[in-house]
Amino acid sequence: MSNISSYGGDQNRKFKATGFFRVEKADDRWWMVDPDGNAFVTIGVNHTDETNLKYEHNFDIWKEKYGSRENWLKGLSKDLKDWGFNTIGWTGDYISGDWGKALDWYGDPINLGHSTGWAAADYKVADMPYVLQIRVSEIEDWNGQPAYPDVYSDEFDKYCGYLARSICADHADSKNLIGYFLVDIPGWIPHASGRFFKGFEGLSEEEHNKKLFDVATKYYETMTKHIRQYDPNHLILGDRYNGNKGIPEPVLEAMKPFVDVLSIQYFTSNNKEGYEQMRNDFAKWQKIVDKPVINADIGNWCQTKMNPNRVSDLKTQTDRAEDYIASINELLNEPWFIGWHWCAHVENKARGWGIKDPYDNPYSDFIDPVKEFNKKIYETI
Repeated sequence: MSNISSYGGDQNRKFKATGFFRVEKADDRWWMVDPDGNAFVTIGVNHTDETNLKYEHNFDIWKEKYGSRENWLKGLSKDLKDWGFNTIGWTGDYISGDWGKALDWYGDPINLGHSTGWAAADYKVADMPYVLQIRVSEIEDWNGQPAYPDVYSDEFDKYCGYLARSICADHADSKNLIGYFLVDIPGWIPHASGRFFKGFEGLSEEEHNKKLFDVATKYYETMTKHIRQYDPNHLILGDRYNGNKGIPEPVLEAMKPFVDVLSIQYFTSNNKEGYEQMRNDFAKWQKIVDKPVINADIGNWCQTKMNPNRVSDLKTQTDRAEDYIASINELLNEPWFIGWHWCAHVENKARGWGIKDPYDNPYSDFIDPVKEFNKKIYETI
């Protein structure tokens, strides 16, 4: 690890330093580049929410171990670096609602409550690379009451302007910021609730796709122009598409001029066929946009004492670690792959799994092999 930069980049692979994170294609491979010009693979953890340690079963642990948000942030940063992670992923967390035995995006609508993300000052305390989320519209597949906007309206334009000045202005000069995600798993395929953008009723497939391209173009154009106004320095990572549900080609075509990275949430089946399906899906979508790819949310689970309902083919924390390594290895040497963000940090009562158990202890059978794998990434590529 001696050749690892302060940002978590590979000092053996050098590019032009610009003072901010960026992407570059060199020798037919995409790389993220850290502010000092080192090759960088973003290895992140999502859903780092302090309130997961403020339930009735663990609040005393938080008080005794941390006692303040600042101490918790510093402890988190140390943990992530010790485990070979170099990025703070999306910090909002799933804290209410239930998806039952499986995430069925085409079945009955689900309504999963999510916490708010960190304040700008929190990232300064944590002092490591991070990403931000800009919730352009409340159209997530996990949102039981999605509100599809009129993207052509003055109201939408003004709201995007507000989001940019309220979020981007505070981070525009940050060297640790990688870039901005937009909506988490947006419902670009008609939502399970039956709601969608207006004007799509009764259209033929060709008409639907043309209109979808137009709507998506206006959506990306509007939000990104406001981001660029307040922050010309950082990457636009785009929507965190729901890869398990699929991504409409017209939406990918629409995002191409406005977004720097193709970001996909994808929870793969824990077998060879599942890993290959994920890789093939990523390759198919990447070919359309010709951009580097992040798996923006990937995870797995097994039954635990607190969450016996989280059933999967994985029976132990060791199984989870083996699946982590196998799923990432499937993507690692693809020329377009630049990183992943793991779900999630502390096991809570809603999501039901994590790197740490509900009492803030790492699942050692999971994290020990994962840590070893993470720290050898630049040797593997």
